[in-house]
Amino acid sequence: MKRIFGNTVGLKPNQIRRLENLYRRRTPPQYLITPELARDVARLSHEIRRQIGLLVNRKGQIAYVVVGDGHGLVLPDLREYRLAAGRLRGLRCVHTHLHDEPLTQDDVTDLSLLRLDLMAAITLSETGLPHQIYYGHILPGADEKAPYQTADPLLPHQLDIGCLELIQAIEAELAAGRVLHRARGDRELAILVGVTTGPKQVAMARLKELEELAVSCGIEVVSIELQQRRGKKAQSFLGVGLLQALAISSLHRGATLLIFDQELTPSQSRIIADQIDLKVIDRTQLILDIFAQRAQSREGKYQVELAQLKYMLPRLVTKNTAMSRLTGGIGGRGPGETKLEINRRRARERIARLEKDLTNVRRQRKQQRARRDKRGVPIISIIGYTNAGKSTLLNTLTKSSVLAEKRLFATLDPASRRLRFPRDTEVIITDTVGFIRDLPKDLMVAFRATLEELENANLLVHVIDASSPRLDQQIRSVETILTELGLDLIPCIKVLNKQDLLDGNQLEILVQKIGGVPISANNPRTLSPLIEAMESKIHIEPLAS
Repeated sequence: MKRIFGNTVGLKPNQIRRLENLYRRRTPPQYLITPELARDVARLSHEIRRQIGLLVNRKGQIAYVVVGDGHGLVLPDLREYRLAAGRLRGLRCVHTHLHDEPLTQDDVTDLSLLRLDLMAAITLSETGLPHQIYYGHILPGADEKAPYQTADPLLPHQLDIGCLELIQAIEAELAAGRVLHRARGDRELAILVGVTTGPKQVAMARLKELEELAVSCGIEVVSIELQQRRGKKAQSFLGVGLLQALAISSLHRGATLLIFDQELTPSQSRIIADQIDLKVIDRTQLILDIFAQRAQSREGKYQVELAQLKYMLPRLVTKNTAMSRLTGGIGGRGPGETKLEINRRRARERIARLEKDLTNVRRQRKQQRARRDKRGVPIISIIGYTNAGKSTLLNTLTKSSVLAEKRLFATLDPASRRLRFPRDTEVIITDTVGFIRDLPKDLMVAFRATLEELENANLLVHVIDASSPRLDQQIRSVETILTELGLDLIPCIKVLNKQDLLDGNQLEILVQKIGGVPISANNPRTLSPLIEAMESKIHIEPLAS
């Protein structure tokens, strides 16, 4: 194990030995630090004119010795001290300040983000002896803008503060508060995060949809946080203040997951994960996870895996690891590929294989479409925003039992059924995967084979959730995707579903504004106008060649 963290350049051998000897020291659990250890650390810090930090575990053992500069120090990676929901790190940080100053903003930020047991600063007198010791801890139930409490400074002989009992009392309060937010079963607890430079109302609507996605994925949402700012930070994306509040909020609520509404770049995701000890994902990863849960057919599973691999490939990183692949021969001999590069190569090989398999799927679909075209059977494709009621409409029209649930992306694999109209016209009617705003590009590419089914449709039935408060935005999202796919010239009927959730005036206004046919997809008696409209369109429009 590495003994000393930080920069020791310029230190004398005897000074380095004194730093190493600190590992052998122990502190009784009730002491913040022993007076003798405080004196030795203070003297050495005064001598080298650098801050020195000790990370002490709950048994009183010195886990890390950290050397900084005259103004601060950088703590090492503490991930081996894993956090449990509602628990602190199990380490307290006691470090020196070269002048008589209380805990700094950097100190309390580290306390909050790293969820340390305690943070303490030993100030030095002019002769290098301990002067006063300031300390603070996370305060359960406090305002998340100031989620910690600092105590009155201690004198060097007052360090028996009942340290272990204090830490246990803090955790007991955290556990008591967490009970109020505990999820049922094994569902993961998440905080949703949005950052916007635009109107708050628009951003909150996006976060509401993100919440629906999270619930659809089986996640319990315990908090929604929105930060409005003039401009987005290119690197960290979030300010330290919000990160600190999120760290404390997750501790109070027992959350283990942050979900960002915006797609994070690989560097942004890495910086945030380095600063806060929580799992960090974005909206794209959440949608990919939902698709992975719902895919049933072999084709669907291939498409999801391809999208996941393409998304994760640039995010496969390891700290301080060379990216280049070593070659053989003089000047190139070495240990071979790094583990990271092996993972990347395997991911690329798997991507190539999946793309080949999906090319075969497209070929088979093209042959199937050619056979259908020969028979001259018209094709009607049901499209719409996710959870608009497409599968329910297919089931009611064809008396089938395609999975239909009140959650986002309940349908992933396309389903086709035959339908005979009153004029004895037979058609194939197809249910498709739901659309969503800002559909991840990797998913758009991966599901090209599925969406190609729409290219040969003679008619599109655009199902709209008339009861949705985000109706206009959902319509625009669907129409944008149709345009991107080059499908905006195919005849389309708009269907205002869930009319039973609106009163007469609301429905009349919507029909005048949007047009289309009002229905309740689960009520066959409301579908006659839609069936007539579809049959009329099919007879008027020529069949696709």
